[in-house]
Amino acid sequence: MPESPLPPNPFESADKRPLLLRWRDRLFKVLFGPARDPMAPETHRHITLIAFFAWVGLGADGLSSSAYGPEQAFMALGEHTHLALFLAVATAMTVFVIAVSYNQVIELFPTGGGGYKVATRLLGRRAGLISGSALVVDYVLTIAISIAAGADALFSFLPLSWSVLKPEAAGLALLTMVILNLRGVKESIKFLLPIFIGFVLTHAFLIIYGITRHAQDIGGLLPESIAGAQLLSREMGIVFVIALFVRAYGMGGGTYTGIEAVSNSVNLLKEPRVTTGKWTMFYMALSLSFTAGGIILLYLLWRVQPVEGQTLNAVAFGAILADWPTWSGWHLGEILLVTTLVFEAGLLFVAANTGFLGGPATLSNMAVDHWVPHRFAQLSDRLVTKNGILLMGGAAYAVLLWSGGRVDLLVVLYSINVFLTFSLTLLGLCVYWWKNRDTQTGWLPRLGLTLWGLVATSGILVVMLVEKFHEGGWIAALVTGSLIGLCVLVYSHYRTVGKRLTALDDILTRIPVVIPTRQPPPVREGEPAAVFFVSSYRGVGIHTLLNSQRLFPGRFHNFVFLSVGEVDTTRMKGDQTLVDLKHQVDESLHKYVEFCRAHNMAAAGYSAYGTDPVEAAVKLADDVLQRFPGSVFFAGTLVFREENWMTRLLHNHTALAIQRQRHIKGMPLVIMPMQVDTH
Repeated sequence: MPESPLPPNPFESADKRPLLLRWRDRLFKVLFGPARDPMAPETHRHITLIAFFAWVGLGADGLSSSAYGPEQAFMALGEHTHLALFLAVATAMTVFVIAVSYNQVIELFPTGGGGYKVATRLLGRRAGLISGSALVVDYVLTIAISIAAGADALFSFLPLSWSVLKPEAAGLALLTMVILNLRGVKESIKFLLPIFIGFVLTHAFLIIYGITRHAQDIGGLLPESIAGAQLLSREMGIVFVIALFVRAYGMGGGTYTGIEAVSNSVNLLKEPRVTTGKWTMFYMALSLSFTAGGIILLYLLWRVQPVEGQTLNAVAFGAILADWPTWSGWHLGEILLVTTLVFEAGLLFVAANTGFLGGPATLSNMAVDHWVPHRFAQLSDRLVTKNGILLMGGAAYAVLLWSGGRVDLLVVLYSINVFLTFSLTLLGLCVYWWKNRDTQTGWLPRLGLTLWGLVATSGILVVMLVEKFHEGGWIAALVTGSLIGLCVLVYSHYRTVGKRLTALDDILTRIPVVIPTRQPPPVREGEPAAVFFVSSYRGVGIHTLLNSQRLFPGRFHNFVFLSVGEVDTTRMKGDQTLVDLKHQVDESLHKYVEFCRAHNMAAAGYSAYGTDPVEAAVKLADDVLQRFPGSVFFAGTLVFREENWMTRLLHNHTALAIQRQRHIKGMPLVIMPMQVDTH
C-alpha cells in the first residue's frame, strides 16, 4: 500500500537558493500571507463565510450598483420625472423577484456554479457555454465599472481640475484589490468591512432623512404621478408612455447586477450552505431594494438636476444637507456629504471584489468542463484561484484603458451580459419546474415567480440591445461571441487529446498481470531506485515504466512511484472531497505497485498533497532521495506532433517543470516522451 511522506531531515542544510529568490519569497509572504495547508480540516472552515461576511463580499456589487443604476434609469426619463415613482416601485419589486428566483438556484446547486451550472445542467452544454462566457465577461466588467464609478464618486467632491488623476487613482485601486484577493477571500472582506458598513449607515440615514424632510409631499405623490402619466398618455399616446417607462426601466438594469453572485459562489459559504446562501440573498435583496428605490424617490422629491462633474447622488445628497448648520467654522452638511461620497466611492471599489470572487469561480467550473485551460481550476498556497484573479485584474485594466472609465458605456456592456445570464438561468429553472411538475410539490407558484423574473430580465435584455446596440451593445455581443468561439476551440482540443489518451490507456493498462508464484522481493532501502512521477493509473505511467526498463535493463532493483494529489477548486468544497482525493491517489499508487509485484519487481509508493503539484513533487522527491540515494527519476510527458500556442497554453507540462527544479539541484530526471497526434 502507498506509504506516507517521509519525515524531513533534521540535519538538512539551510536554504541555499539565491538571495534574490529568498527575498522575493519573503516579500510575497508579507503581501499575500503565509501558505495554508489544504489538507488540514480547520482550513476549509477558516476560508468559508458566514451570511454577514458573504453579504459584504458578494453583496457589495449589488448594493454599490445603487450609485449608478438608479441614476441611469432616472436620466432616461428626461423631463417626464413623474414616472419615477412607478420606476422606484418596479425596481424594488424586480430586485426581490430575481433574488427569490436565485434562491431556487442555491437549493438545486448547493456546491456553487450559479448561472453556468443551471444552464449547463438544465438547458444543455451549449447553453452553459453561452452563460459561462457571458458571466466571465460580466465579472470583468463588474470590476471595471466598479473601479470607474468609484473614481467618479471620489472626484465628485474634488476640484474639477483634479479629474486628470482619475486613471491613476483607478489603477491604484485595481492593484490594491488584486493584492487583497490574492491574500484570500476572508482577508479581503475583513479589510473592506468598515467601508461597507459606513456606506450602509450613511446612505440609510440620508434616504430616511431626505424622505422625511418632504413627508408633507409624499401623500400627494401618487396622485400627481398618476395624473402626470395620464396627461402624457393623452398628449403622446399610451404606447409612448409604455416605451419610455420600459426604456428607463431597462437603462436601470445595472441596479440588479450582482444578485447572482451568491449562487455562483455557494461553495465559499459556511455550512449549512443553502441556509447561509438564502440569508445572504435576503440581506442583499433588502438592502438593495431599499437603497435603489429610496434614491430614485429622493431624485423625485428633491427635483434633482444633473451637474457637470458630479454624480446625481452627489447632487441629491448635497441638496439634502445644504441647509445644515455650521459649527466652529465647519459646515456639518459638507462634512457628512464628503464622508458619504467617500464611503460610496469606497464601496464601489469594494464591489470589484465580487468580480474577483465570482469570475475565478466561474472560470474554475468551466475549466473542470474543459471549456478553458485547466490551470484556471488550480489554487495558490493561499487557496485562491490565482490565475483567475490575475486574469480578471488584467482584463479589467485593459477595459478601463479602452473605455477611458466611461461609466455610461460600461453600464451598457455590463447589463447586456448579466441579463443574458439572468435570462438563461431563469429559463432553465422554468424548464426544470415544468419537467418536474408531477414530482415537486408547490411547483406552480415557483414556476410563476420564475416566469415573471424571466419576462422582466429578458425584456431588459431586449431593450438594452435595441436601444444601445450602436452605442456599445455590439461590442458586448462581439466580445462574448469571441470568447465563446475560443472556448469551443479549447474544448475541441481537450476532447481530441482525451480520445487519443483513452485509446493508449486501453492498450497499456490492459497488459496481462500474472499472479506471482512466489513472494515479490522487498524494497531495499539505501540502494538506488527508479523513481516515477505518476498521476492516475494511466497509459502514460505504464509507458514510462516500460521504457525505463528498456533503456536501463537490469540497472534498478527498486521501483518507487510518487503521486501528488492536487488540491484545486473541485476539492475545496468540503472535507469529504479531500478524503475522496486521498482515496483516489492511494488507489492509483496501489495499482502501480501491484503491477510491479506481479512481475516480480520490488516496488513502493509515496504520496503528497498540495495546491502546487510541482512544489509538492519536488519536496516529495527530496524525501525519497534520502531513503534511496543515487536514484534516477523518471516522468512521462505528452509531446505533440505540431507544437503551437494552444498546446503550450492548455498543457502545463508539469514533468518539464519538475525536471527544471531537479536540474537546479544537480539531480537527474529523465523525461519519457509520449507522442500525441491531435489530427
